[in-house]
Amino acid sequence: MENKLSNKKVAILVADGFEEVEFTKPLEALQEAGANVEVISLHDGEVKAWAEKDWGKTYPVDKTVADANAKDYDALVLPGGVMNPDHLRESQEAVNFVTGFFDDSKPIAAICHGPWTLIETGELKGRSVTSYPSLKTDLINAGANWVDQEVVVDNGLVTSRNPNDLPAFCRKMVEEIGEGIHA
Repeated sequence: MENKLSNKKVAILVADGFEEVEFTKPLEALQEAGANVEVISLHDGEVKAWAEKDWGKTYPVDKTVADANAKDYDALVLPGGVMNPDHLRESQEAVNFVTGFFDDSKPIAAICHGPWTLIETGELKGRSVTSYPSLKTDLINAGANWVDQEVVVDNGLVTSRNPNDLPAFCRKMVEEIGEGIHA
């Protein structure tokens, strides 16, 4: 897997309250594969993780979503956590940023509650996805085909259900980003 993504620039979009392990494990997998990763958030400075039942560590933000452009990245990763996607979907700048990856057919990887943000793009109609079970109805109402599987890949869109799925999620995420644009 080493240097498989050495020519790729990946954005991880998070707001305060993202599930820590759903950020750190994909970040490690991307870095091990040689990707250049930037943390994008709603505000500059640091962003705070949620670690299962309480606040986790803080992580530096590389760029605000207001200053980020999907055209500058090869792929997008959306960690879960309940608060994180709720904040992101309230931000039109964040929704526009995510929509830019769909517009250019670039890989997007979203785990657990991460797919909640995808609903706001209007791009899920007819797409196969999975998520944390509580999002099933929301995703179906957005036109997606929801399935209960460890990892689901639909034309560059990678989704998983929860932290237990991280090994499969990270493998498929790296593979899809390596393949590039899915026109």
